[in-house]
Amino acid sequence: MDEEAIRDYCLAKAGVTEDFPFGEDTLVFRVGEKIFLLMGLGEEDPFVNLKCDPARAVELRGTYDAVRPGYHMSKKHWNSVYLRGSFTAAELREWIDHSYELVSKKLRKADRVALGLE
Repeated sequence: MDEEAIRDYCLAKAGVTEDFPFGEDTLVFRVGEKIFLLMGLGEEDPFVNLKCDPARAVELRGTYDAVRPGYHMSKKHWNSVYLRGSFTAAELREWIDHSYELVSKKLRKADRVALGLE
């Protein structure tokens, strides 16, 4: 998946918005007000940061060379996934879904209802 396909995939999810709170080189996707994916734009080695269950984060890092501890993020809860790595688009979509679900389930019930998540 390239950056545009990732953007389209994220924006198709319920309650997702995008913005640039850290400058024009970092595109952020949120569900409600909470970040679930950050994408570095114009990078020589493009990557996304995804929230991840800590045990699963370690497992993915051990399995895929392209999955590393989150760049500029909590290393326990975030992975950086380098897009030129050897994994499938389906795997990346699964990791994006996992991040989205982790973040969306932490939203207040009223916010989940307002966003159409319940």
